[in-house]
Amino acid sequence: MKSPMLFPGQASQYVGMGKDYYDRFPEARELYRQANQTLGFDITELSFSGDLEELTKTHNAQPAILLHSIVVLTVLEGQGIRPSIVAGHSLGEFSALVAAGFFKPLDALLIVRRRGELMFESGLERPGTMAAVIGLEVTGLTEAVAEASVDGIVVIANYNSPSQFSISGEVEAVDKAMALAKDKGAKRVMKLQVSGAFHSPLMEPTISPLRKYLEKFRHGHLTVPWVANVTGKVVEDDDQVLDLLSRQLSSPVRWVDSMRLLADRAEGPVLEVGPGKVLAGLMKRIDEAIPVHPLTDVGSFAAVLEGSE
Repeated sequence: MKSPMLFPGQASQYVGMGKDYYDRFPEARELYRQANQTLGFDITELSFSGDLEELTKTHNAQPAILLHSIVVLTVLEGQGIRPSIVAGHSLGEFSALVAAGFFKPLDALLIVRRRGELMFESGLERPGTMAAVIGLEVTGLTEAVAEASVDGIVVIANYNSPSQFSISGEVEAVDKAMALAKDKGAKRVMKLQVSGAFHSPLMEPTISPLRKYLEKFRHGHLTVPWVANVTGKVVEDDDQVLDLLSRQLSSPVRWVDSMRLLADRAEGPVLEVGPGKVLAGLMKRIDEAIPVHPLTDVGSFAAVLEGSE
């Protein structure tokens, strides 16, 4: 059986994630053991019983979330379920590319650990912030961002649904855009607890070092179509992958475009492979006709497996 697969990004982490998979499946235990060895610290303990503040740090959250996704993916494959098309939200692109055969699982862990470090370092060099904007259509938010740009850099960073976005940039400009978004009718506007202005031009210093780090790893070939955040379009050419990943942190996440494209191609149940249910919630706002089944724990996994029989 083949299914479209979605892979969550940062902010999906929670203490205890993956433990029931670890307890139930030997292949999950082996992956966590290998991850501890590869990363040089006990990511198993951090994921299962660590401090939430420590787990939430960018350089820890990224490998922990990716590892959970890879564990669920491996268990799915053991049950004969493989991807037909993949997409990941920001960090989730690296999990998606493991599923697509482009990256080896342990290499991807090292890559996202380094990616998290680069994001943190860039946030120190070029400080910025992010905010969520909910209940305002894209036209109104685009106007707010354009007006606020006179005070500095601010852009729409995530097109998460037709009425849910995040903005990113320099603090003064983001604050101005938040106020303007409220004036234009946004139902909710709130600052995000992040260490930098992700998916904005302030992250451009990460492009070159991330590209160089990616080039250290031998990669395979895309075995299924991948829908890229940067373009919102299908990528089937291996030569485009590293360039798109390198540009991703300084470019917006075009999730609405990505999900509309995936919905047109979807055959079989769409699976959210990893912790949380964020992507399932976003899909409800993008296309209610396409249900997404989260696999955050063994119970949800068993329900999906039973439904596929």
